[in-house]
Amino acid sequence: MTDYSDIEVEIDDPVAIIRLNRPERLNAFTYHTLREIRGAVDSAASDRRVVGIIITGNGRGFSAGLDADVLAKLTGEQSEAASTPPDSEEWPGIFSYLVRVPKPVISAVNGVTAGGGLILALMSDLRIVSSEASFTTIFLKRGLISEHGSSWLLPRLVGLSRALDLLWMSDRIDADEALRMGLVDRVVAPERLLETAREYIQRLAETSPPAAIAETKRLVYRHLGSQLEEALREAEVSQNRFVAAPDAREGAAAFLEKRPPVFSRLGDQ
Repeated sequence: MTDYSDIEVEIDDPVAIIRLNRPERLNAFTYHTLREIRGAVDSAASDRRVVGIIITGNGRGFSAGLDADVLAKLTGEQSEAASTPPDSEEWPGIFSYLVRVPKPVISAVNGVTAGGGLILALMSDLRIVSSEASFTTIFLKRGLISEHGSSWLLPRLVGLSRALDLLWMSDRIDADEALRMGLVDRVVAPERLLETAREYIQRLAETSPPAAIAETKRLVYRHLGSQLEEALREAEVSQNRFVAAPDAREGAAAFLEKRPPVFSRLGDQ
């Protein structure tokens, strides 16, 4: 098992839990932290035991974003050298790769969430949050702009004017307000946070084929930028492929035989 210094990783079939573990810095990111998170996510994505991935934080913070020491070094530097090449298969922005992970990614937001920490939550597929969580974009208060895809993500979650307000003012909002505006999916008591996220993935593992989960995730994100006809035609190709696949036969058989289905897992053999 890989040794980590800035995160903790737990695999408990069907769940992988990645815990950000720099509580004394509110789990702020260094470049090393970002590499460890990426490595842990890639490992979980290829692990057949894992149906879904939970990301949470130790201590009172989910993540305060980029570590202040790192931010200080970056300020004023030319950014072009660090830009993603136009022909790269990697998408620009931290955590953009989460959208292409073929398994559900849930941010279990336990506390303070700011800047890059908010991007991590936004790039996750679902946000289940503690009643003690709070959120702020913070970028403009640091002299920056809406970074790492937040200008694309926030309007789709909360609407145009609310997104602009969150980005311009960088006000801190609590968990209940985040739920009311659609920024998060559910709010639970702090002691129920991880259990609720685990239960969600456990239910998926019991009821839904991982291959269909992955294809549905791919189509949903892809079709955010598609016209209706294009989306309908692409979905038809996928549905014709899936209706003839073993998971569909297993789903039908399980229904007729009144038993739980047993679907194939995704990952390396």
